[in-house]
Amino acid sequence: MTKQKNRSIHIDKQINTIFSKDYQIILKEIEDSIDNILINKEGQEIILEKIVKRASSSKNNPQIIDGLIYQKIMETRNSYIKEQVIKKLPNGIINLKKFSYINYTELHNLLLNKNFKEADKLTQTYLCKLVELKTNSKKNWLYFTDIQFIPKQDLFTLDLLWKIYSKGKFGFSIQKKIWIKSNKKWDKLWEKICWLKKGVMKRYPQEFSWTLDAPEGHLPLFNQLRGTQTLSYLFDSIEW
Repeated sequence: MTKQKNRSIHIDKQINTIFSKDYQIILKEIEDSIDNILINKEGQEIILEKIVKRASSSKNNPQIIDGLIYQKIMETRNSYIKEQVIKKLPNGIINLKKFSYINYTELHNLLLNKNFKEADKLTQTYLCKLVELKTNSKKNWLYFTDIQFIPKQDLFTLDLLWKIYSKGKFGFSIQKKIWIKSNKKWDKLWEKICWLKKGVMKRYPQEFSWTLDAPEGHLPLFNQLRGTQTLSYLFDSIEW
């Protein structure tokens, strides 16, 4: 067996091992393993084939590991591999269904490029727009009575986009998980996701963090200055 064949088999096993685990959040050691695989063209081609196959499967249930790998391929200097991933996955790894009124491609691209501040603004706009479409009433922010008008499929899609392009750190479902672990104590949630500064809610936007260095659950923001009832109703809508 040739040295190249042995190397390909080794890389294939490495990738299969990475994909075999169910990640809640991506640790540095896993990211380092992916970076090592993507160093050479051979590794890039094998891992590209894997995520294309996973994204094309009938289940199409993308995980945060798929999002990280897709991001890293798009960030590589190898223009050929980037062209191939764009050709084979023109809409990314998520099957963004053709919703009747909202196209989430812009949000996808902002999160893919780690432009979290603009992605946060757009997420709030989308949520208001979803309610407007149901109620025919203009919304600049949401009340708890509005949450019932947000389709669960749309909420799931927004949450999934945030999760898979943040290594599992951000998303409404992440915030809900931390809230539950905090015995549903809001002050504890604010502290853990770092929305407080010296016991007072931070000022938007300058005192919030807009990078992956932010603590788990820090983003997206949601009616962050308008009490807890609306967020509580949003959490209740999350069933995944």
